[in-house]
Amino acid sequence: MQFIYVKECGSSSLTLDVKEYAHIFKVRRVKLGSNLFLRNLVDDFVYEYKIEDISKKVATLTLIEKKELQKKPQKELHVGWCVVDVKTVEKTLAMLNEMGVTKISFVYADYSQTHFKLDSARLQRILINSCEQCGRSDLMEFETIQSVKEFLELYTESIVIDFSEKSFEENLTCKTFLVGPEGGFSDKERKLFTDRDIYGLKAGVILRSETAVVGVCAKLSL
Repeated sequence: MQFIYVKECGSSSLTLDVKEYAHIFKVRRVKLGSNLFLRNLVDDFVYEYKIEDISKKVATLTLIEKKELQKKPQKELHVGWCVVDVKTVEKTLAMLNEMGVTKISFVYADYSQTHFKLDSARLQRILINSCEQCGRSDLMEFETIQSVKEFLELYTESIVIDFSEKSFEENLTCKTFLVGPEGGFSDKERKLFTDRDIYGLKAGVILRSETAVVGVCAKLSL
């Protein structure tokens, strides 16, 4: 763990709920007088606090110093991901966070299951845990878009990942790309791509939606 996320960190003193931060005080058994490194994932500072007191319910911390240490993605990478099973998104999210994805637009495509509803609070918790592990100092953005047409209208410079003889190259300068859901894009949606660059991947087999997303992000960011 590179740091501990505490939304309120930055003040001269902190009071933490021992039960809420059980992984610190009970699992890791951090002792009185130890120092902890905290981030709020809003600014670029790492805050070093000393544990002054630990009771059964709360722990009191005092700020020792703060250091500016920015660990953010080197490239801006925006994924338009047509909505798939929520469990699939949750399993993939930490990988995308580590690879530096700055934003995900979840797009309801014609073949998306409309009963899939994303829990933003749960997704944010997954991101926070990922940031604590990999050291990233900012949080990825989320948004929900109701159709492929709306996404294309909002992001006019985006490219599309679909079945295509046009090979996807690592040196593409695009920042935004769109990947379809399980089942791919409908014929109606493909008619909207007439003014877009469409790229295919060289897998030789049909990829799952999340595999395509991870593969493209790896090519563009790593």
